[in-house]
Amino acid sequence: MKFMLMGCVGMLAVAGFSLADAPATQPSKPIPADQMLSRMLRPPVEPGKPLPTPDQPPAIDRTSGPGAVAPGAPTTTVMREGSYIVDRTGRLTRSSDGQQQEFSFDSDGKAMKDPPLIILPNLKLSAMENAVKGSTRDLKFRVTGMVTEYNGRNYVLLEKVVVVPDAVQQF
Repeated sequence: MKFMLMGCVGMLAVAGFSLADAPATQPSKPIPADQMLSRMLRPPVEPGKPLPTPDQPPAIDRTSGPGAVAPGAPTTTVMREGSYIVDRTGRLTRSSDGQQQEFSFDSDGKAMKDPPLIILPNLKLSAMENAVKGSTRDLKFRVTGMVTEYNGRNYVLLEKVVVVPDAVQQF
């Protein structure tokens, strides 16, 4: 019995070594680089409708021009999606319908053509609201965030919010 078991193990070992030398699959024929590149650059079989490109002219902000409160206000364009505002000062205000919080820029002393940005809800907005509730003065904020665009309005996702101290604020 012992010899029979040893014989079986020996035969399996020889068969295993002979199978290990043989490839499991047939080697594929290499594709030339130019053919591979042409396959990758070929358009899909059913091209879909392309998305609008950023080459289109920017949309008009719907709260400017005829949509503005002040008569004869100039029309302004919305900022491109993905733009950043960096260390801009302004105030937390309510939208005209009272439903959303907006960031109204302080004038830059130049064109004053910055329409308010709707603030996307996040913890930074919550911190701004708490600061306004807990203060007896009109607070200015210095904010940094990414701008998005939707239906002719700009929105901002705040990344940094700092209350401007009294000594720096100018009236």
